[in-house]
Amino acid sequence: MIEAVDITRSFGDLTVLHGLSLSIAPAEVVSIVGPSGAGKSTLLQILGTLDRPTSGKVTYDSVDVASLSDRELSRFRNQNIGFIFQAHRLLPEFSLLENVMLPALIARMPRREAAEQARRLLDYLGLSHRLDHRPTHLSGGECQRGSVARALINSPKVIFADEPTGALDSANRRELQQLLLDLRRDFGQTIVIVTHDESLAAAADRTITLLDGRIS
Repeated sequence: MIEAVDITRSFGDLTVLHGLSLSIAPAEVVSIVGPSGAGKSTLLQILGTLDRPTSGKVTYDSVDVASLSDRELSRFRNQNIGFIFQAHRLLPEFSLLENVMLPALIARMPRREAAEQARRLLDYLGLSHRLDHRPTHLSGGECQRGSVARALINSPKVIFADEPTGALDSANRRELQQLLLDLRRDFGQTIVIVTHDESLAAAADRTITLLDGRIS
């Protein structure tokens, strides 16, 4: 499904990624691990179309994302990719339900339909009793599950998770780990996880280890 060929990424004189090539299959759960500074998050941002490589090519099925304009790429990302970050990034001025609806509204889904879809997802995640609460009134685990619902709202083909358990306690880490595996079972998504969490990495179908910007 995702094919990356000879990916390099440089920032001035600093080269962070050195000619990486990898393939990720549909409905595969892949973890990307390595020491700090190895280039994990940079690779995730390029695979997730948040950044463009200095050289190399990323394709989704038959779509060469480098060939898309910025506007086309934003639309492609909104329709095909969901993101879960270490910090949940829920907007404090909106309720949990409104936060989850936002990507659907950006995709011009009718508001009523977006609300119904958000409610279904929050019910699936055990948050149906917290719909009207703002992030400041939710626990860390609840906020992170809310960010999972937001990532799922447009039924993306791929979920990218950047250190998703990094800010959680041990109980919530275990819960989120199981949830990510359940997503593949229940929704069929491809899931790519950057993590230092050894337990989470081990639960993936395959682990890719980066060292100094290269696959080790």
